Parts: sequence; C-alpha cells; structure tokens
Amino acid sequence: MNIKAWLSAFRLRTLPLALAGIAMGAFLAARKGELYLPVLVLSIITATLLQILSNLANDYGDSVNGADFSENGRKGPARMVQSGQISLQSMKNAMIICGVLAFISGIGLLIVSFASINLQFLIFIVLGLLSIYAAIKYTAGSNPYGYAGLGDIAVLLFFGFIGVGGSYFLHTTTFDLLVLLPAYAVGAFATAVLNVNNVRDIESDTKAGKMSIPVRIGRKAACYYHLFLVLSGLVAAAIYVIISKAPITSWVFLVASPVMLLNVKAVFQKTDSQALDPHLKQMALATLLFVVCLGVGINL
Repeated sequence: MNIKAWLSAFRLRTLPLALAGIAMGAFLAARKGELYLPVLVLSIITATLLQILSNLANDYGDSVNGADFSENGRKGPARMVQSGQISLQSMKNAMIICGVLAFISGIGLLIVSFASINLQFLIFIVLGLLSIYAAIKYTAGSNPYGYAGLGDIAVLLFFGFIGVGGSYFLHTTTFDLLVLLPAYAVGAFATAVLNVNNVRDIESDTKAGKMSIPVRIGRKAACYYHLFLVLSGLVAAAIYVIISKAPITSWVFLVASPVMLLNVKAVFQKTDSQALDPHLKQMALATLLFVVCLGVGINL
C-alpha cells in the first residue's frame, strides 16, 4: 500500500474546513451551557470521515469524468487515480469503507444525542444519508452535481446551515433562529474556499465540461462573487453579535478579516493557477480562525 498516495488522496489540508462547522455549533451550544463532549467527539469523527469520503470521491469522479487529465491544463495537486498511484477499484473500495464508517459513526452520534429513536432521530438519519450522498455525487457517478455548478449550494448547506445548525441541535436538542447567522457565515467562507479552487481550475474545468460557477460567469465576475461571499459572511457574524447581545469580546472574530481580504485580493490579482493554489489553504485556515475567535469570544 502506498501510504503517501493515500494521505495525498485524503487531502488532509481540507479537514480544518470540515471541522469549522462542527466547532461553531459546539461553541454556540457552550454559550447556552449545553456542550456535550461525547457529541462533540463523535461529530468530529463523522465530519472527518465525510470530508475524506468527499475527497476520495472527488479524486475518483474527476479522473473518470476527465477534469484531472493533464491535457486539460489542470494546475492543482495531482490526483491519485489519474496519476496511476491508486487504482480505480481501490479508490472505489476506499469510498465504500469510508461511507460505511461515516454511517456507523453517525448512528453512534445520534444514539448519544437523542438516547431513543424518535422523529428527530429519523430526520437526522435522513440528513446523514444525504450528507453521504452529497459527498459521493459531487463529482462521482452519472450526472455529478459539481459538474452542473451546484457545488456552491451544497457547500453552503452542508458546511454552513446543516453543519453548524445540526451540530448545535445535537448538543441542545433545540433550535434558535439566530444560529442561522453564524451558520451562514461559516457556509459562505467554506463556499469561498471552493470558489478559489474553481477559479484556479477554470481552464481545465472548461475543457472538461465542468460548469462550475466561475466557468459559468467568467473569472472577473467570480472574483466579485468571492468578495461577496467573504463580506456577507463577516456581516452575518456582526449581525449575530449585535442581535444576540454577545459580549464585547465576540468582536475578536474581526481578527480573521484581514486574512480573508488578502485572500480576496489574491483571487483578483493572481491569474496563474499555481500561484493561486496556496490560497485555498489560506482561506480554509482563515475560516477556522474566524470560528475559534467568534466561538471563544461569545463564551467569555
């Protein structure tokens, strides 16, 4: 087994982003005094498995559908199936294993959170299955929704509203409409990470027929879309702090804003795909910084 190839396929640099929504939901629950450690641990495990599943499916799907072929001009990190380091069948087997583990972990999470099978339990079972389906179908299978430009909506929903709102609900078994504001912020920043990826790959995606948002609207408009995602996320967080009457320390989340605005500047200015690649990690880490700063701030 090529351990290095598998670690590359797991794309560990994307994990902080996957955990941002879980952490935000936990911080919001802690503010209410209802943080439950077993729920947090199982949420982290489940989210990590789902993110790895999504990364494996992306490697598999882009290789099958042609987005990763060198003649298309893709400049991002090498994909393991396309490069021949992992076979198509091995990748498919890994996806199945990861999906099963995510489902088992998710069931454990729901049992710990709800203690009995009720309507809420069943609703979260459906959401869990949808999460697994979304992770696989982004670029894998027939008619992957990522190739239709729907990835941004999926990221906003699963990393934002479902990730944050679901995490909060699993801790508290209650729902607060104000939670939607930080949930939107995290979702918007996660979508911005995807947008950096799609702006970087606009050439290769166009050749492969992958109709991402930047391919559909063009690079210049995609840059302004990126600016909108970042600014609207920061505004949503500010509105939450004001309406929820959070302590003054909550405003420390603005520490993340210069990094995010530098990311926006890079998207506007850097037209070379390889030069833009490091800014995926930058935006992901800025999102995690935002979550930690806002989360700690509202609990002081």
